[in-house]
Amino acid sequence: MSKRKSSNSGQTPDKRSRLSQPEPSEEDETGYFSSGEGLSTSQSVTGEVGIIESISLKNFMCHSMLGPFAFGPNVNFVVGNNGSGKSAVLTALIVALGGKALTTNRGSSLKGFVKEGESSADVSITLRNRGRDAYKPEVFGQSITVDLRISSEGIRTYKLRSKTGHLVSSKKEELISILDHFNIQVDNPVSILTQEMSKHFLHSKGEGDKYKFFMKATQLDQMKEDYSYIMKTKTMTQNTVEKHRETLQELKRKYHEKEERYKSLASLDEMQKKLDELKNQMAWALVAEVEQEVKPMRERITAEERSTVKYDQKVEEWEGKVQEANRILGQLQDQLEGVTQRMQQLQPQCAELKSRAQARNRDLKAAEAGLHRKKTNLRDLEKDKDQLNKRIRELKHSISQTNSADTHARVEKMNHIQAELEQLHFQDSTLTQQIDQFKQACAAAKDRLGKMSLEKQDLLRALESKRRDLAAMESSRDNRLCRFGFCIRLRDPELGLAVECCLKALMLAFCCDNHADERELQRIMSRHFQQGRRPQIIVSKFTNTVYDVRGRAVDHDDYPTVLKALEIENPVVANCLIDMRGIETILLIKNAKDARRVMQSEARPRNCREAFTREGDQVYYNRYYSSEQNRALYLSGDVEEEIRHLQSALHAQRTHLDRFQQDMQQVTEDEKQNQILLRRAYEDSKKAQECCRKLQAELTELQNVEEPQSEDLKPLEEELEELSSRISVCREEFEAARNQMLTHKREYEEAEQLSRQQREAFNSIAEEAEPIKEQLSNSDEELARSKHHKKHYEEKRKAHVDMIETLKKNLYEKDQLLQASIAKAAEICPERLDVRRTAKSLDSEISRLRHKLNTQQDQQGQRDTIVRQFHEAKENFNNIARQVKGLEAFIRQLTEIMNTRHYVYSELRMYLSVRCKYYFDSMLSQRGYIGKMTFDHKNETLSISVQPGEGGKASLSDMRSLSGGERSFSTVCFVLSLWAIAEAPFRALDEFDVYMDMVNRRISMDMMLKIAASQRYRQFIFLTPQSMSSLPDNRLIHILRLSDPDRSQSAIPFGQRNPE
Repeated sequence: MSKRKSSNSGQTPDKRSRLSQPEPSEEDETGYFSSGEGLSTSQSVTGEVGIIESISLKNFMCHSMLGPFAFGPNVNFVVGNNGSGKSAVLTALIVALGGKALTTNRGSSLKGFVKEGESSADVSITLRNRGRDAYKPEVFGQSITVDLRISSEGIRTYKLRSKTGHLVSSKKEELISILDHFNIQVDNPVSILTQEMSKHFLHSKGEGDKYKFFMKATQLDQMKEDYSYIMKTKTMTQNTVEKHRETLQELKRKYHEKEERYKSLASLDEMQKKLDELKNQMAWALVAEVEQEVKPMRERITAEERSTVKYDQKVEEWEGKVQEANRILGQLQDQLEGVTQRMQQLQPQCAELKSRAQARNRDLKAAEAGLHRKKTNLRDLEKDKDQLNKRIRELKHSISQTNSADTHARVEKMNHIQAELEQLHFQDSTLTQQIDQFKQACAAAKDRLGKMSLEKQDLLRALESKRRDLAAMESSRDNRLCRFGFCIRLRDPELGLAVECCLKALMLAFCCDNHADERELQRIMSRHFQQGRRPQIIVSKFTNTVYDVRGRAVDHDDYPTVLKALEIENPVVANCLIDMRGIETILLIKNAKDARRVMQSEARPRNCREAFTREGDQVYYNRYYSSEQNRALYLSGDVEEEIRHLQSALHAQRTHLDRFQQDMQQVTEDEKQNQILLRRAYEDSKKAQECCRKLQAELTELQNVEEPQSEDLKPLEEELEELSSRISVCREEFEAARNQMLTHKREYEEAEQLSRQQREAFNSIAEEAEPIKEQLSNSDEELARSKHHKKHYEEKRKAHVDMIETLKKNLYEKDQLLQASIAKAAEICPERLDVRRTAKSLDSEISRLRHKLNTQQDQQGQRDTIVRQFHEAKENFNNIARQVKGLEAFIRQLTEIMNTRHYVYSELRMYLSVRCKYYFDSMLSQRGYIGKMTFDHKNETLSISVQPGEGGKASLSDMRSLSGGERSFSTVCFVLSLWAIAEAPFRALDEFDVYMDMVNRRISMDMMLKIAASQRYRQFIFLTPQSMSSLPDNRLIHILRLSDPDRSQSAIPFGQRNPE
């Protein structure tokens, strides 16, 4: 906001001289732009910075290519029919120099300026950069080229180039600096006046719009906004000063308080001196006590060293017994070793004989198994021979008794069996369908029973919860144990749910004075809460007063805190709720909308952390939580009503559970019935399948019956002969196997007898070793007992020696402690004192004196702390005082500056208003008009009255009563008067003569050319559809004629592009 203002306020002397340049006289005005010679002799000064040298457009709006157009330094006319691109040139000028899309009144977004079907639009503008006011001439040179590219997505990118075409910067901030330096304001109607801006401000019927146009053109509105911002900053600074003044009074009070305490430190020196003397005596008293402890320790060490000899004698005695036991043990071990060697010599022979007997036994077993197989084969062959003989006899008998009647009966029986098979197959198919149906019914019943079991568990849990709540409510009639829920009462019954949602588990909590009471309460709870979660127990020292929370509590005029909404008789309960939940900082607001408004506004109550609504919803400054609880359980007004409500709910729950159990029983019975039917169907199916198999076998047997023929006997007789020969061979093999088995049996008996004899000899030698082993065991026990006693006395001797070493170590430590005590005492008091008192009595007196000293220091504070706090309070007071003084001086200076600025602002506004009136009257007088311009700065209105007739023949009238041409002429006069008082390097005016007749157009044109002739250092760009053929031929007047648009097509080709 302040960039353009600072740029204007920092104008060069050359620019300020132009603003006050006198208008040309009547004699000079008669010959302006009459010929090239006159112009060159009258004035040759042209603008050096900020004027537009050229502009080119590509794919901008509906034009593929416009330009490049070279502009003259003074007057430029851009002429052409409608649609030729005049407004596109002006729009590109605004957009390329940083203007917004809305400023052009040609679209709301930059992407609307890209030609249909193209990916981007390009605009290039060259600005003059000469003379002493040039912007970075060493970088850019004598001209600055601004290249703008707008993508189809509406993204704008800049490239700033020097005169040589070198890229200098791509930042928009650099472009803003250039525009500020050149004082180019594309949003100022004095610099660029579009048709829409003209309609809005100049042709508007509202006097306020004209005043806004005047303020915007002269940049007074920006000055006004800056002054408003400064005054707002001043108000904020004054508020800060007021807060500092309040703080300063408190700091001053603290400073004087610390100063008084600092002056009262002298009374503690005497007690401190006495305490130091007692500390000296205490140091040497401790030395004397340590010396008394060292003396008996030395005497005990001497006595213990003398008693060490008896332990050495005991150890030597049992050492001799151990050696004797070792000798006897060695002799017995030698005897046992001889017996063991004899046993070891016999053991390989015993093992060899045993393995030989085992091998013979294995051979015998194998022979017996072979004999058994031969015997079985022989028996099987004889059995086969008997069956074959029987078959031959039956076949011979069957041939002799063949009868044709048997064949007829067999066919009838086969047909009957076939019919029964078909009936059984149909029955089996029906049973299969029934089995599938019963399976589906059973599966559905099981699924439903599973779901109903889960629902039953949920119902039982809900029933148990209701039962516990009812029991707790009934017991609360006469149970007044110190539980928080029974120690608080509501002032407003509507807030019961809100308070319960706030306190939650604290409603069931207990409070104990100490940890012993807590353990007793835990023991009581363990008998009643074997399972589940126990109520919370809070251990806090019981007090008789409630905390003073006025400094940190919420204080609201309309809504109470939880602390204020409760009647709490017991201070312990109130203090616990303050400690555990902070109920002094929580508001209760019944309406949820009001709660959101209070908590989520910028000015929420001080010290307020959260709030609860009547429905139990929890409200923070940045979030909102809805309550899951819908009614108060413990803080309701009528306990009996709550009990009745719970009893009714419990009864309904039980009724629902009974109905549910009946449904489950019915489903179970149905499932059992289906299971019975399913089993029955399985049994019937199994029976049918068994009958089918039997009938099928019988049918197959009947189908396979053939008439016996005499030719079948010959193969059977041949088989019988072969079988007889195999039986003979098998008998011979059986006899050979039996003889081999008898041989192996005899060999096994011989090997077993030799092994038994050798084993008996080995056992007799082993019996000789048993008494030796017994003697060896006794001797080993005696050795172990002797070693145990020896070890016992060695350990006792070692423990005695260790004790002596420990005593010596303790004595050494005591000596070290004594030396350290002496050294420490010497540090405290170099000269040894003869102290008669004990260290305990001295310590008691030191504690008493230190307690007395600390008590006074607690009342006054520690010396270092008091001194430090005194200097800190003094420094804080002086710092805040200096800050307040500096801010007050700043406010006074700012007030003086702003008074001066407001006066200068008013004077400047009055001066510009007078100049604007003067130029407006001067412009109107050129056509013989008389006008009046009235500024009402208080109401911010500007009224213009014009008399188009001769001097006194017509009265002044509002511009709305004028004709179109006269009103356009008056508007041009108004714009020219603003041109005369405002500063800008170039002026652009779009179709200024659109509503004028020929006379007013000529007069307006003459006036604008006269202004341009008097301001050669400025550039003027006029856009008009007129041909301007009547203009004089002059080198300072530059006319750009745009080509007519292509009107050959009957409709605009939306969505298509020209292939060229």
